[in-house]
Amino acid sequence: MFNVSKPSVGWLSTMPQLQQLVRHSSILILVVLLLRQSNADVGTAGHYDPPYTPTACFGYDPLQFPSSFLFAAAGEGIWDNGAACGRQYWVRCISADRPKTCNPAQLVQVRIVDRALSAVSRSSSDRATIVLSKTAFEAIANPSASSVNVEFVQV
Repeated sequence: MFNVSKPSVGWLSTMPQLQQLVRHSSILILVVLLLRQSNADVGTAGHYDPPYTPTACFGYDPLQFPSSFLFAAAGEGIWDNGAACGRQYWVRCISADRPKTCNPAQLVQVRIVDRALSAVSRSSSDRATIVLSKTAFEAIANPSASSVNVEFVQV
């Protein structure tokens, strides 16, 4: 008669791994698409140190700062008469005066909590497009740099 055998189910054990790979790949593709040159803006980023309060957006409210400490002050180009408050941006370092300053593989998502011109702490760079918290700047570039060129896109 016919020899009927059970189908192999070994491939089923790799399904969770495949799903995780697809999920991570999808997130990476989404981020890359968000930062394509045609969609992203280019500007400069500086950094600033504490104290961060009061801010132009939220005053002394401690809840304005994300627990990750990834936040920024808006330069005049993106301040938009205060409408920038609370906006979030993906930011990536693309170049700097000194080689190997950027960590181009690293992206940070920052929340705008202040206006650079009125921030309590001075920016490391005058007229920066965006002034990153110390933590955010260190994630994408060597902290010894005063400014870097960045790509950024509003989330």
